[in-house]
Amino acid sequence: MTRPTPSSRPPRPARRLFDALTPGGERNLLDTLRDERVGGLLLLAGTVVALVWANSPWRDGYARVSGTVLGPQSLHLDLSVAAWATDGLLAVFFFVVGLELKREIVTGELRNPRTAVVPIVAAVGGMAVPAAVYVLVNSVQDGGALTGWAVPTATDIAFAVAVLAVVGRSLPSSLRAFLLTLAVVDDLLAIVVIAVFYTDTIALGWLGAALVGVAAFGFLVRRGTPTPVLLLVGVVTWASMHSSGIHATIAGVLLGLVVPAVGRPGERVSAAERLEHRWRPLSAGVAVPVFALFAAGVTLSPEGLRGTVSDPVAQGVALGLVLGKPVGIVGATWLVARFTHAGLAPDLHWRDVGAIGLLGGIGFTVSLLVGELAFGAGSAHDEHVKVAVLTGSLTAALVGGGALAHRDRVHRRAVDPPQGPPAGATDAIGSP
Repeated sequence: MTRPTPSSRPPRPARRLFDALTPGGERNLLDTLRDERVGGLLLLAGTVVALVWANSPWRDGYARVSGTVLGPQSLHLDLSVAAWATDGLLAVFFFVVGLELKREIVTGELRNPRTAVVPIVAAVGGMAVPAAVYVLVNSVQDGGALTGWAVPTATDIAFAVAVLAVVGRSLPSSLRAFLLTLAVVDDLLAIVVIAVFYTDTIALGWLGAALVGVAAFGFLVRRGTPTPVLLLVGVVTWASMHSSGIHATIAGVLLGLVVPAVGRPGERVSAAERLEHRWRPLSAGVAVPVFALFAAGVTLSPEGLRGTVSDPVAQGVALGLVLGKPVGIVGATWLVARFTHAGLAPDLHWRDVGAIGLLGGIGFTVSLLVGELAFGAGSAHDEHVKVAVLTGSLTAALVGGGALAHRDRVHRRAVDPPQGPPAGATDAIGSP
């Protein structure tokens, strides 16, 4: 048998960005999008309630509830209600993020380096450019603070995917998967930033105990241990991480990453898929909205708004989200296409990528968290950062949502073009 000559070999198919999904990626995408619209609405509702409450005659009640201390002092868990929402409930959100990330790595788009490189590079660009915008704004003005460089680098996966689910129902599934994977990688990078740059001191003993708890959790999940035992191990792991000095939400991510994403023989779904279905309602319906309720309650007085507009920190955050995010995401994606000689899939246009980049400027949940870690409650910039995150995220949602709605109509017309009048028909004035 003779080997085919180079001229007789079939040509290799051209590489396409955002091409057809793997079966695992398609399943992960559908699972993630299933309830995102409801979660996004609840997140928005929590934010609105916070703003109305904090600016109403009952604003003192909001402050009292937020500052009420709960928990045992002997275990260093005597935290305010707002701190419980940030350190405790938000760990549930990050646990679900960890499960999503594990499934993407094992069975989804991050499994294949050729498909993973695009959202990974886009996520890196979507973090680097907003950070650079923030640093530039705060370096050339008096009163700036470089501490908050990471605030505009995050994309809120719940809010962004919720907007996409509402206005982009006719968009190709590959574009939806791109936003989902980008947001998951973005969250992972944000977690690394929190662990590395916003940790002052580390208690190695407690950190070791937390890591032992993570390993035990992974072992017990593989053994099919009942949920109450897993919950107990998870709580102990979270408490150990909290005592170590590293932000407690990191425990949620690590616990999610050690859950198997491939089903054992005889199992219809993997443990990661099963736990994600079980915990997503608590994350989207309770954890994130309650966090927004106690994180977004900023007083919108005329003096405060004037201070926000003139504060370089707020300017850097807002410009980083609205301008830096889309430039970083689209620019990084274009570089991948440029240096790999890959084109877009036939049914996509760079305007689609640009619309997704605009939507990536919805920082919200993680941006509010990083803002609290960077400046802290009561600091000179704390309230200004909250207003900037809310304003920038809302602007990104409106502009990005509008752009995606336009692209959705374009794709819908391409799939189902409008039918013209039948042959021989005339219009209202009798012309053919």
